[in-house]
Amino acid sequence: MIRFNCDYLEGAHPRILQKLAETNFEQTPGYGEDEYCARAKDIIRGLCRAPEAYVHFVVGGTQANRIVLSALLRPWEGVIAAHTAHIAVHESGAIEASGHKVIALPGTDGKISAAQVDEYCRVLYEDGSHDHMVTPRVVYISFPTELGTLYSLRELEELRGACDRWSLKLFLDGARLGYGLASPKSDVALPDIARLCDVFYMGGTKQGFLMGEVIVFADPAMGKGFFSLVKQTGGVLAKGRLLGLQYEEMLKDGLYFELSEHAMAMAVKLREGFAGHGIPFYVDSPTNQLFPILSDRLIDALKGSYGFEIMNRVDEAHVVTRFCTSWATREEHIEALLADLSRLARTED
Repeated sequence: MIRFNCDYLEGAHPRILQKLAETNFEQTPGYGEDEYCARAKDIIRGLCRAPEAYVHFVVGGTQANRIVLSALLRPWEGVIAAHTAHIAVHESGAIEASGHKVIALPGTDGKISAAQVDEYCRVLYEDGSHDHMVTPRVVYISFPTELGTLYSLRELEELRGACDRWSLKLFLDGARLGYGLASPKSDVALPDIARLCDVFYMGGTKQGFLMGEVIVFADPAMGKGFFSLVKQTGGVLAKGRLLGLQYEEMLKDGLYFELSEHAMAMAVKLREGFAGHGIPFYVDSPTNQLFPILSDRLIDALKGSYGFEIMNRVDEAHVVTRFCTSWATREEHIEALLADLSRLARTED
């Protein structure tokens, strides 16, 4: 079975496993107070052009989302997000369980706009009883979005403007950040994100790490007390060097970005293969998540040899599917899929 279900199916890049083995018997301080974490944080600050940024490592994306929002929100406050956002759909109510409402706005291809934020806040505060309602305090976006789409630099700047107008914080979920930055359609760089967002994280779990996400507050004052909150929620890893070591190894010479570019090259090849057979897409995704609309017959023929996600039905005979490439996708696996697709398409015709 060749699987394209998601981008974290494999274990980790061999260089990480080698480094973990080489340093296995080293003794270092715990809780991220080691030299590997320190060096990794300095690398990240340099890449972000934010020399004073507060940087903290955690294990996973849902953990990062919940802890960051818990840090930013007071009990009566909520977070604005697209209705398709990860925090609104795929985190089992983690944000709501922490006592905060996800204010879901209708997204377009996974994105929300500055105009929507402005309109929501305008209508809210024109209501004389708005103090009886959940107060928005954070805007949550992801880059790429759940549908593999990207915010342009202009869209990010406009969202920053809307947040400033309404005293909101801008939080960017970067679980797949490397893939977004590597997209040929992206005009956004890491320093742009650090400049425009109050907080973001740079994912490792989906990008060749065993596990790990790194949270970045450009303003170090926003990090005050954050470690204690992470500890309170059970998010502090005693063997913290396991996270810092991975980030140092992947970022010190650009391997993180090289692997992201590989995933994108494989996605382009796969996208062109689908399109070459006249297969439409649910959304024009320029990143490593593709959403081809396949016939039931084609799905039945492919699913015995290939793994992929079945999404929503569009009509009686066609379904939206999701195929992901990753840091570890093999070109021969793409070629095998496209060869079978070509053969099956001929018989379907």
